Amino acid sequence: MDDQIKVAVRPLVEYVYRSGSIESGFRSVTTLTEGTKAHRKLQKDYDEDDESEVFLQTEMVYDHLLFVIEGRCDGLLRTKEGFTIDEIKSTSGSLQNITEDTYPVHWAQAKCYAYMYTRQQTLKEMNVQLTYFQKESEETKKFIKSYSFQELEDFIFTLLESYAPYAKWLKEHERELKNSARDLQFPYESYRKGQRQLAGAVYKTIVEKKTLFATAPTGIGKTISTLFPAVKAIGEGDLKKIFYLTARTTTRQTAEEAFRLMENKGLNVKSVTITAKDKICFTEEKLCTKEHCPFADGFYDRINEAVLDILSNEKEMSREVIERYARKHMVCPFEYSLELAYASDAVICDYNYIFDPRVSLKRIFDETKKQTVLLVDEAHNLVDRARDMYSASLDKRMFLELKRLYKHSQVFESAKLINDFFIRLRKQTEGEQYQVLQEVDEEFNELIEKFIEDAEQELFNGNEREGGQALLDAFFAALSWSRIVKLYDEQYVAYVEVNRNEVMIKMFCLDPSTVVYQAGKSFKSRVYFSATLSPLQYFLLMLGGKEDDYTVSIPSPFSKEQTDVRVHPLSTRFRDREGSVLPIVQSLEAVIKNSPGNYIIFFPSYQYMNRVFEEWTSCNTGIPTIIQGPGMTEYERENFLIKFQSDQKESLLAFAVLGGIFSEGVDLKGDRLNGVFLVGVGLPQIGIERELIKDYFSRNGQNGYDIAYVFPGMNKILQAGGRLIRTETDTGIIMLFDDRYLQPKYKKMMPDEWKDFRIF
Repeated sequence: MDDQIKVAVRPLVEYVYRSGSIESGFRSVTTLTEGTKAHRKLQKDYDEDDESEVFLQTEMVYDHLLFVIEGRCDGLLRTKEGFTIDEIKSTSGSLQNITEDTYPVHWAQAKCYAYMYTRQQTLKEMNVQLTYFQKESEETKKFIKSYSFQELEDFIFTLLESYAPYAKWLKEHERELKNSARDLQFPYESYRKGQRQLAGAVYKTIVEKKTLFATAPTGIGKTISTLFPAVKAIGEGDLKKIFYLTARTTTRQTAEEAFRLMENKGLNVKSVTITAKDKICFTEEKLCTKEHCPFADGFYDRINEAVLDILSNEKEMSREVIERYARKHMVCPFEYSLELAYASDAVICDYNYIFDPRVSLKRIFDETKKQTVLLVDEAHNLVDRARDMYSASLDKRMFLELKRLYKHSQVFESAKLINDFFIRLRKQTEGEQYQVLQEVDEEFNELIEKFIEDAEQELFNGNEREGGQALLDAFFAALSWSRIVKLYDEQYVAYVEVNRNEVMIKMFCLDPSTVVYQAGKSFKSRVYFSATLSPLQYFLLMLGGKEDDYTVSIPSPFSKEQTDVRVHPLSTRFRDREGSVLPIVQSLEAVIKNSPGNYIIFFPSYQYMNRVFEEWTSCNTGIPTIIQGPGMTEYERENFLIKFQSDQKESLLAFAVLGGIFSEGVDLKGDRLNGVFLVGVGLPQIGIERELIKDYFSRNGQNGYDIAYVFPGMNKILQAGGRLIRTETDTGIIMLFDDRYLQPKYKKMMPDEWKDFRIF
């Protein structure tokens, strides 16, 4: 039968039985999870004839659909009285709060396994047992029921009756998507130079289940060149799902536009954009509890209908569309978008939903991953982002605060012990600001685990205290520490930072290559692409590249004549910066007055930028000037960019920082931008972490200085310089302020179209 629906037991019963409200962030991740430790502990006590982790599968026809239901039961117990399915759940709460009828979804899950086994073995009846395990006390509480085969079969049909409308929609849409993807033509009249080569490389990568690292210059249309072949792979049955991952809102919008373009050419695809919770939340408090938010209250009672409604009526589920339907169905827009991510064909989102162990989409099953491609845009950003995702730190301050707030409780005791440990660490540093540790102290890790248990119990019991949020923040920080400890190896280092009475300890990920590789390896294929994935060997090293991975470097479609590149060989090194201020100001004025237009000057730091800005304004050049501020709102960013108009009579000079919000993902075509000034070579500021990276790679036979400083720095330069030439008709000036551009090392890292520069 063509209309086959393959579904695992857990998502099936959760779809039908979920109900109630969104709880706090704590409860959503800790309440009655499947804890593998609890499973293993209880399964060890099984009798010799009992089995654990038993795979079961059955097929059933309902409403002209063939359902293939499968899953793995925790235990299959054999006794003289017959067979029993054992379903294990662990909890941090009191077992006294759990009755036989507290969690119908758990009975539903166990009854599915019981039905599959009775049918497989042609049994007339079977026992179903729920075993609840209290993680701290290790006590258990068991409930057992007996069901006839007919009761179990009737139950399964009741499940399918509720699930079938959604399943039928899925099947019909899958057919429409595949047909429309197969027939889809490239949405432009012709390929730009380099687009066909990139699209071909992406398609080959997907079909052959490989990884691709692609350098493709700004302006060739990387987004459509990666999405189009992925869609064609869906049409040919080689793929089912696309994740388009990026670090910036502007590039997410470009991906939305690409899907819109293909939809206008007949593609029937469901794409969803995930917007960060703090941006899309409807309430000011941003608290996910039924007491504080009407969109959280009863969320799970309404979510299935909300999902089916939007999927049946919309193709592009952007932030605005999700907000409209969320208000219609009274559901939390952020959690709504996560639900849609599991149901959609394409997901546009930040890197962290795949790579960050704290927030990744946990319900993506391996079977789905095997049919999914990761398209990682601006992949040069993933290096430092991955370091952040897989590092963890804890502060003395948070535990000292908990001592004050939670007197006469277990939290007080565990927080006190951790605070005492921090005091000992401070004494060990002997007045130094930083101290690198040989390893993470096992005593400290044990204290953190004990704190997690005590905090979990306090939070689970819901005791209202003044410091509820402080405890929640500390709990999640400790949980993150506990998670990263398990990954800690030779690619990490731990260090202590002391600032007066404050003490911070951090596990810092020096080399993110292994964790990035592990996070992506379950997916069918991975495509890492950027305009500045250069030098390529550096990014292969940092992002877990293997010898058999594919690489492609697309030449620029733009001519050298479009860019007038100049080098002003002065020193912008830290010790020489004050002396560089006036020459930079004089050069700016000379260039802009000789070639009026819109310009941006990028600096390696706010301090340097502000100093030159101060000198520039004191010179009273009469040229309108704007400056980037730290922590600009979306409105302020938009207002900054809107100043760049192609038809304005006066020139404009904008001051901005390298690696900031205006140096990437900004598209100022034509005369909206006539020139870019780049001050320095972009080297990151010298600091403890950069020095640790340098030392680590030097010890491992690499050029540690280049890896820690030079390559990341030049990447920022190339990104900022890439704001200038966006189309075949753009022209303009790039001026590089630094004498190091005359050195062979730096000249080698320049794009070909920059290398024929003239000295200013």
